[in-house]
Amino acid sequence: MSEAMLSKVRKLLAQAEDPACTPAESAAFTAKATELIARYGVDRALLAARDPTTDPVGDRVVDVVAPYARDKAGLLAAVADPLRCRCVRRPDGSGFALHLFGFASDLERVDLLFTSLLVQAAHGLAGTAVPPGEQPAAFRRSWLAGFARVVAERLRAAEAGAAAERDAPSVALVLADRSDRVARRVAEVYPRLRTAPTRRLAGSGFGAGAAAGHRADLGGPDPVGRPTGRTPLRGPPR
Repeated sequence: MSEAMLSKVRKLLAQAEDPACTPAESAAFTAKATELIARYGVDRALLAARDPTTDPVGDRVVDVVAPYARDKAGLLAAVADPLRCRCVRRPDGSGFALHLFGFASDLERVDLLFTSLLVQAAHGLAGTAVPPGEQPAAFRRSWLAGFARVVAERLRAAEAGAAAERDAPSVALVLADRSDRVARRVAEVYPRLRTAPTRRLAGSGFGAGAAAGHRADLGGPDPVGRPTGRTPLRGPPR
């Protein structure tokens, strides 16, 4: 992401996080930051369609560690999928190694957003009281599930909006081709990949987590361009 674009996103998020902002103003700043990141993804896709060397398909491995490793892995997948990346989860000790596949610009966006959202989730959980009599871990797992669900929905809407702005049939074809190319790369590396069974959660935190997902900043103020590799990520409290 260019320094100019990153500077704009940082300023918008700083305004959104200002305590003097009303909830409506904060939501507007956050929405604009998300819109800029989505536009960036479409612009890079169209540029790569003309010159594939500008945005090659690649992969990276992200280590997701305990506590709540499975739930944090779910959040990473919730960010990756709307941004046309694929995520393969591999057990790794008490956590998981998440093998991400996607175009370089999309992997960059996933890294930016996931790092920010993981911190936001930790802060949100720390500020949310577990209802009396409920098992804390169960509540927090369901909270994280609600948070991830809403984040994914918001990202899909932003991506669709950015694509629709171009108002050209070729945009949909370019984005579909990118998704297909990523899927083919995953199949080459994992020819016998299986889908994980649906997870059942017992806690009552889904609604509170979903509300936090609606409030989350989907821009992330951290700089991008970290070296590809295995990155351990920690998050929600025990």
